[in-house]
Amino acid sequence: MANCCEEVKKPDECCETTNEEHGWDCRYRQILWAILLINAVMFFVEIASGIYSGSQSLLADALDFFGDAANYAISLYVLNKAVNIRAKASLIKGSTMGVFGLWVLGSTVYKAIFAELPKAEVMGVIGFLALVANVVSAMLLYKYRSGDSNRESVWICSRNDAIGNIAVMLAALGVFVTGTKWPDLLVAAIIAGLALNGSWRIIRSARKELKEMKK
Repeated sequence: MANCCEEVKKPDECCETTNEEHGWDCRYRQILWAILLINAVMFFVEIASGIYSGSQSLLADALDFFGDAANYAISLYVLNKAVNIRAKASLIKGSTMGVFGLWVLGSTVYKAIFAELPKAEVMGVIGFLALVANVVSAMLLYKYRSGDSNRESVWICSRNDAIGNIAVMLAALGVFVTGTKWPDLLVAAIIAGLALNGSWRIIRSARKELKEMKK
């Protein structure tokens, strides 16, 4: 089946034309490209800020941005593919999210023993910037939050990120008020928990789709 952009001449008509069989439309593709760029930029911003500030929660959130950027790239690749290919891609994304969650949990335990006090002011500023980026992404994706496991995985990633950013800002406040590293480590563990929960939901949905196709 031809791409809708090849069947019409007007861009607006293209973006209003959907292909439900393949679960995609032109506007959704444009949104994925936009949030892919947002996540790639924020990955570099948070990595640099996390290293500078010594914040485990910022580093955890930076790796989350990296994982999301990779997931959005995969989503763009399989956007107009068959359902079984999209479901298999969702399995990869869900597994990646799970590995990320386990890594953060292990890293948090290490930081609990060896980490120094992070810079609360840097955590707060970067956490707010990341929150703005993820709220914009979530708003763009809200219309597409339901559908197959691939669309669901994209929505879950952005939703979890926004929640995680609020937690990072609360951690910054906690570090500032208490003068300890524990709020930062607690938030890192929460972000890991969100990643593991999202991983389970995405894998469950994708396996259900693959199972139904075999019937």
